[in-house]
Amino acid sequence: MTALDTIKEMDRATVLHPFTHAKDFAAGVGDCYVVETGSGVRIRGADGSQLIDGFGGLYCVNVGYGRSEVAEAISEQVHKLAYFHSYAGHTTEALATLSDRLVKMAPGRMSKVFYGLSGSDANETQAKLVWYYNNLRGKPKKKKILSRERGYHGCSVISGSMTGMSFYHDYMDLPLPIVRHAGVPHHYWGAHKGESEEAFSKRRAAELDAQIEAEGPDTVGAFIAEPVLGTGGLTPPSAGYWDAIQPVLKKHDVLLIADEVICGFGRIGTPFGSHRFNIEPDLVTCAKGLTSAYVPMSAAIIGERVWEVVRDGADKVGAFSHGYTYSGHPLGAAAANVCLDIVEREDLAGNAERVGGYLLEQLRKAVGDYELVGEVRGIGMLAAVEFVADRQAKRRFDPALKVGARLSAEARRRGLITRAMPHGDILGFAPPLVLTPGDADEIVAIVKASVDTVVDQLTRENAL
Repeated sequence: MTALDTIKEMDRATVLHPFTHAKDFAAGVGDCYVVETGSGVRIRGADGSQLIDGFGGLYCVNVGYGRSEVAEAISEQVHKLAYFHSYAGHTTEALATLSDRLVKMAPGRMSKVFYGLSGSDANETQAKLVWYYNNLRGKPKKKKILSRERGYHGCSVISGSMTGMSFYHDYMDLPLPIVRHAGVPHHYWGAHKGESEEAFSKRRAAELDAQIEAEGPDTVGAFIAEPVLGTGGLTPPSAGYWDAIQPVLKKHDVLLIADEVICGFGRIGTPFGSHRFNIEPDLVTCAKGLTSAYVPMSAAIIGERVWEVVRDGADKVGAFSHGYTYSGHPLGAAAANVCLDIVEREDLAGNAERVGGYLLEQLRKAVGDYELVGEVRGIGMLAAVEFVADRQAKRRFDPALKVGARLSAEARRRGLITRAMPHGDILGFAPPLVLTPGDADEIVAIVKASVDTVVDQLTRENAL
């Protein structure tokens, strides 16, 4: 047995992997891929193989792999001070600098930042802030949180409830009843025949208005949404969606939580997704691109509207009773400051717009006319190709065929990591923001070859 085989055997025997078939993996079914190093948009396995990471880890390695300046900043901070907590007013220079930076760059009128380690825990914090805020202002019933079907907000208890996908809930006793779900702003699947994007958006807003009225406006505390749907299909909102939604929330005194975990820090061509769609949130959730995942860190950015109530209530309730051991961790703050320097210095938001637009254009040229391609969509450095059995009738494939998974596996075999997205047969792309046009061309060539191969397989199986 080789050293690599030993590593794989230990892993199968001891690690419970996320979103992995637990029984099969432990029994040796499926690949155990040991990642050894990475550079730019590529990772290399311990077996010597090299893959283009077309998904940026999990939408998170915005500045690319192997950035020595980030490693140096982390190392310098470790040698200076590896850890101290942020309870009771303790801070570090890196944390104070980062917080000032985030408040100034975030959308809306922001005031304070609370730190965690993941988008999931940041959205747990947001839920508690909504409840705390309404308790402090004498509205104890105003606690329900509205999310959207196919929205993704995390996997913990409240954030997992906010997530609008049933497979995150099954056998987990989720969602909790305090969370409700609204409609998806996906024109392709949700529009009535002949309905324009603008009309569809207005209908979704009217449905939200009616839902809040039905629940009771005095019971609804917040609406949480991603500027662009991520794991729910990499779906940009229909035209006019955010312009129609925000007045409904203001009408009913409902806080708006912008989940910027994916869209933040340049991913869709602007500093935050909210900037692209003129969203004015009360609370903003960040993670992923904050440190490009070099160190785990998340941020719940708190708007002045909420902060003023928290501040004025402190004399009554005392200390703000929420926090984690690693809130504001010095290594995370050091990594974040350098990653944001890179994003700004190298204009990675601009690169996401330019090269992401080129990637989308080339995907459309390469496979957009295929009869089994229903939609090629994207924005910035996010793209998706959705496959259907009948393009004219918009009929999905039989899930048993696992078309999306087969396409993703074939692309992987050819050297590209892409992701088979849920809720359909969808190939998703969210590469590092340092992607070049040449990298995009390689991705598209692999995608086209993979589609051709799977189409041939389906034809031979009489599935087309």
